[in-house]
Amino acid sequence: MSDPAPRPPGLPALPATFRPTLTRVVLLAVGAAMFVVITTIALVLENLSAGERTSFVFVALLFLAVLALLSRPHVTADETGVTVVNITRTRRLAWAEILRVNLRAGDPWVFLDLSDGTSMPALGIQPGIARARAVSDARTLRALAEFHGSGVNDATENG
Repeated sequence: MSDPAPRPPGLPALPATFRPTLTRVVLLAVGAAMFVVITTIALVLENLSAGERTSFVFVALLFLAVLALLSRPHVTADETGVTVVNITRTRRLAWAEILRVNLRAGDPWVFLDLSDGTSMPALGIQPGIARARAVSDARTLRALAEFHGSGVNDATENG
């Protein structure tokens, strides 16, 4: 039995998680602030009934839940494949299923070209607020896919 191929320098230790951290912090902070403000207003207004106060708090919780859901996306790579967690769906992919990791100029997030002929968005790597970080994460995921998979991968933006 042969030894596994040596790990190229620069690849992260696995498991590795990629997520838009700054976007996540902003969404959760805004959600928490909105919850506090709306709940405070519900408690301070004197002419509200208990039902109206409850509806204010319910709406505040709803806003917080939506923003928490929007902050959920991430991509986790391990030795056997990649788990892509988007807003409402999670999909597990083996390395061999990933043919290309694409982040082109103007793309809102990384797209994974799959062996079944489809393309899948990976919202966990998005250049919105932290463009340089997203490009670096896309390059790292591409290098991991090349090392672990069997596909040929396209160059990401700026590289």
